[in-house]
Amino acid sequence: MSGRATRRTAVTGIGVVAPNGLHAETYWKNVKDGTSVLDRVTREGCEHLPLRVAGEVRGFDAAALIEETFLVQTDKFTHFALAAADAALQDAGLSQAAWAEAPYSVGVVTAAGSGGGEFGQRELQKLWGKGSRFVGPYQSIAWFYAASTGQISIRKGFKGPCSVVAADEAGGLDAVAHAARAVHRGTDVIVVGAAEAPLAPYSGVCQLGYPELSTEADPARAYRPFTSAACGFVPAEGGAVLVVESLDRARRRDADVRATVAGHAATFTGASRWDRSREGLAQAVRVALDEAGCAPEEIDVVFADALGVPEADRAEALALADALGAHGTRVPVTAPKAGIGRSYCGAPMLDIVAAVQAMEHGLIPPTPGVFDICHDIDLVTSSARPADLRTALVLSRGLMGSNAALVLRRGDASAV
Repeated sequence: MSGRATRRTAVTGIGVVAPNGLHAETYWKNVKDGTSVLDRVTREGCEHLPLRVAGEVRGFDAAALIEETFLVQTDKFTHFALAAADAALQDAGLSQAAWAEAPYSVGVVTAAGSGGGEFGQRELQKLWGKGSRFVGPYQSIAWFYAASTGQISIRKGFKGPCSVVAADEAGGLDAVAHAARAVHRGTDVIVVGAAEAPLAPYSGVCQLGYPELSTEADPARAYRPFTSAACGFVPAEGGAVLVVESLDRARRRDADVRATVAGHAATFTGASRWDRSREGLAQAVRVALDEAGCAPEEIDVVFADALGVPEADRAEALALADALGAHGTRVPVTAPKAGIGRSYCGAPMLDIVAAVQAMEHGLIPPTPGVFDICHDIDLVTSSARPADLRTALVLSRGLMGSNAALVLRRGDASAV
C-alpha cells in the first residue's frame, strides 16, 4: 500500500463460515471461550489417507442460502464465500438498493490457494468412470481460483474493480491490502475475503506433499503450535469476507466502523525455508508498522501465524523480537486457529475477524490446547485475557514462502 492513506480504510461488515461457527457471533463466542473443534476427518474417500485430523465445516446448508443457479456451477469453497459475502453486506447495512444505481462503485477481491477440489473430484470421476460426454460444462469454471470473485460479483451485480490473489496462506492479508488500495484509488466499497474447502480426497492427496502437515491421529495433539510437542499444522475449511470502504464514506452513511486497515507489507523467503522466514516476517512487520505510523509499543495484541512446526514457530517468535524489540517478548500473542485449523488463504481472514472482535470486546482470546510453551513469547492460553486493545497485528506465512503483516486499528480509534 502506498503512504499512510490505508488508515482511512474502514471495515464495516463481517461474514464468517468456519468450523467453529457459521456466523460471526458464534465464531467469536467459540474463539473467546477457547473451544477446539478439531476432530477426525469424516469425508467419504479420505478414510485411508495419512491426514487424520482437520477442521471441518459442519451444518452448512448451501441450498438454504444460495440459489440453485449458482450452486450447480460452483464448488464448496465458493459456496462458503457467497454465504460469507451475504452476511458481510448485511452486517455493513448495505442492501441491493445501495448499489443498484451505481454498480461500478462496488468491487470484489478474493484470495485462493487451492480452488475447487471437490467439484473437480466429481468431474474427474465422471471422466474416468463414464467418459468425457458426462463431464459438465461448469468444470471449466468451478475449480478456478477466481471463481469466488466472479460469482460474488455476478450474483450481486457488482461491476467495480474485481480481482483475485492466487497465493498461499499470506494471500488472505494481501487481498485486504489490495482492497484498501482500490478504496484509496476511489472505489466506494470492496467486498474482500477468502474461503477454502481442501478436504475432498483429491485435495487431501495433494496436501500430503507438505512436510509441515500433521498426520497425528489424536485431535488433542494434532496441532499444538509453540510447544515442544508441535508436529505440524491441521488443515481446515472455511473463511471470512469483509466489507471495506473509505472511512469518510462510512461516516457519511453513519455505518458502524468496526476497525480500520492501517498498514500492510509482504515479503518472500522461499518454500519451507522457515529459518529465513524470521528475517522476512520481521521485515514485513517493520514496513507495516511504518505504513501505519505505529510504534512497536503501540501493538496491543499479535495474532500469530502459528504453523505448529518447531523451526517455524521459533522463527516467528524471534521475528517478533527482531521487529518489536523488547516489546516483542511482552506483547500478548494468540493463535485461535489452533482450535479450528488452518484454512489456507481463509486462515488470516478469520484471524482478522477475531482481531476486530477482540478489539471490540476488550478480550484477547486464548490459544486452544496449548499450555507448555517453549518460546519466549507471551502466548495467551487457558482463558481469554481482558485488555484495552486499540491496535492489533495479524501475521501470516505461506508454505510456498510468502510472509505478510497487517496492522488494524479499533473502530473508535480511527480518527488518528
